[in-house]
Amino acid sequence: MKTSYDICVLPGDGIGVEVIDATLPLLERVSRGAGFSLRFKSHPAGAMHFKATGQALPDATFEAARTADAILFGAMGWPEIRYPDGTEIAPQLDLRFRLELFAGVRPARAIPGVAPVLADPRARDIDLVLIRESTEGLFASRGKGVLDGEREARDTMVITRKGSERVHEFAFRLAERRKARGRPGRVTCVDKANVFVSMAFFRKVFDEVAKRHPKVAASHHYVDATALDLVRKPWMFDVMVTENMFGDILSDQAAALIGGMGMAPSGDVGDDHGLFQPCHGSAPDIAGQGKANPTATFLSAAMMLDWLAERSGNEALAAAAAKIERAVDAVFASGRVRPHELGGKDGTAAIRHAVLSNL
Repeated sequence: MKTSYDICVLPGDGIGVEVIDATLPLLERVSRGAGFSLRFKSHPAGAMHFKATGQALPDATFEAARTADAILFGAMGWPEIRYPDGTEIAPQLDLRFRLELFAGVRPARAIPGVAPVLADPRARDIDLVLIRESTEGLFASRGKGVLDGEREARDTMVITRKGSERVHEFAFRLAERRKARGRPGRVTCVDKANVFVSMAFFRKVFDEVAKRHPKVAASHHYVDATALDLVRKPWMFDVMVTENMFGDILSDQAAALIGGMGMAPSGDVGDDHGLFQPCHGSAPDIAGQGKANPTATFLSAAMMLDWLAERSGNEALAAAAAKIERAVDAVFASGRVRPHELGGKDGTAAIRHAVLSNL
């Protein structure tokens, strides 16, 4: 059984560097004498690197990501630094496409001690996972959009059987694992099948995959109704699976329900590679001020350990992941820290220290 793992660290831009610097000590602490070891190596990429060198994702950095056991990612991009076509620098998208990280895993779980946005007491039980197909959909047009002078612009949505089938399979397998741990075990296909042929096809493949998983409940929800019900009754959802752009939007909405982007972890997973990062961006408005909330990165690191445990069979990794999650929950439940975006005064260092002390 493998016990040593190479982690490619991509801090990136802005607060990405700050939250990664806060997270690595946690990973070092939980791996100490735990039956596994983690080897970290940082590599350059992102908007600032592009500004300095003309390269957003150097070949050497991509190769390091490709050959690593997992990728720990901070945040990349800067509003004022853009490609000639006007789009932002986003190496995370390049990695998703080039490494076929087809499943964007976006959990939204209510953290003890963090007041939910919704007044309904059931909001304290929010525990859902949105699975975003991350290699096609509307994002397939990235870099391929058509601009006809000043008259019109066109981007094309692409839905394939291969892309849809593998992300639906991923969602149903996740629901099966969650059901074994006491969750409902239900997958909701979020689409716009009443309007678009591409979405009707996405739903058709979903129904085919659902038949292969008879022990998991399957349902459909139009994306506009889903946006409404994420506000009205988010506790009704367990696992949701949707197209790339829809997932991009709905996952941010789900994060808002549990305290915002600073509390929202994520993973981008394929058959052979996994990248884990906070849902937030580089936050130029607070970069360098020590105000960034590293909690989402802590929980993303826990997701990384869980993923490595599943792949390698080393349960010590899963135990370490659970230790990080328990420490985060304990810190917020005790009221010891309150991040700036939640009306408190605790920044990156204070939150890191509190969680470290609970490990």
